[in-house]
Amino acid sequence: MSEQMKGIIHVRIDDRMIHGQVATQWTNQLNASRIMVINNDVANDDVKKSVVRLAAPPNVRTSIITKETALTNILAGKYAGQRVLVVAVSPVDVQFLIEQGLPITSVNVGNLSRREGTERIRPTINITDIERQAFKDLMDRGVEVTVVQTPRDAKEYLKDFIK
Repeated sequence: MSEQMKGIIHVRIDDRMIHGQVATQWTNQLNASRIMVINNDVANDDVKKSVVRLAAPPNVRTSIITKETALTNILAGKYAGQRVLVVAVSPVDVQFLIEQGLPITSVNVGNLSRREGTERIRPTINITDIERQAFKDLMDRGVEVTVVQTPRDAKEYLKDFIK
């Protein structure tokens, strides 16, 4: 990652936040020392934050913060010297970070659950019209958007599934 992204080693979109695949496979594969969950709703709810933290491996620190705090902390170099796996709940949050100047060049999509108003584009990816537009914007900006559930899975590209 670039000078502005010191310490950030991987950006993933997964609405499950910290769960088995992230806590074990991704964290181990990336040798992550911190998992940063970016979600305004969870960051502002102490009970939800506590539940999300329970899923993190004991040797990995967690930050469960708003997208604005994430932007501020990353730009300030707060994570320099760490190995941070960023997990955003929505492509809209990643879009915000890029619009505010973070040079994110690659994003991996894990899971976006079925919700009201979503369309299934992959077995584990269901998107709203707003999320579709956010993904299109990311790809138009040259961001590589991949679909990889676990580090052992073959890399696929979201552009092949999103219309």
